[in-house]
Amino acid sequence: MALKATIFKARLQVADMDRDHYAEYPLTLARHPSETDERMMVRLLAFAHNAAENLEFTRGLSSDDEADLWQKDLSGDIQLWIEVGLPAEERLRKACGRAQHVLVYSYGRRSASIWWQKQASALARLDKLCVYHLPADACEELASLAERNMELNVTIQDGHLWLSSGERSVEVVPEIWQRENQ
Repeated sequence: MALKATIFKARLQVADMDRDHYAEYPLTLARHPSETDERMMVRLLAFAHNAAENLEFTRGLSSDDEADLWQKDLSGDIQLWIEVGLPAEERLRKACGRAQHVLVYSYGRRSASIWWQKQASALARLDKLCVYHLPADACEELASLAERNMELNVTIQDGHLWLSSGERSVEVVPEIWQRENQ
């Protein structure tokens, strides 16, 4: 018998001072059986960092031809494609062919830097791609905030993200490994 996804609910209050975006998002996240709390919370952080009315979670790990998150315009064209983890260069090349902008949120104690060393020169040719790296300690702290029902406040200022839930708070400062060439 196949394992089913675990459903998480999150009420996300976003105050993004960098983009002058302030909104509340009631979200439902389906955590794939092979997905960790850390990866799920990085997906949630990616949502908060790019929060918009039409940004949505996809089938993610359950689908090879969808991003972890994406934002589509009214005609169905993909404006923003977001990958979490350490995607293959071929997958990112395809994403850049399908979307106007592609973001990667990489994480992992050692694996992310090894991935980047191997992929950096190939990925540099992708003009629509921006790669963020999230510090391992911050991602581990993020994972500790995971609960089946979450109320999270996210403040974004000067590229820093602060996520808080009750008395607990995590600061995440994404490192930009590659900027989009416009």
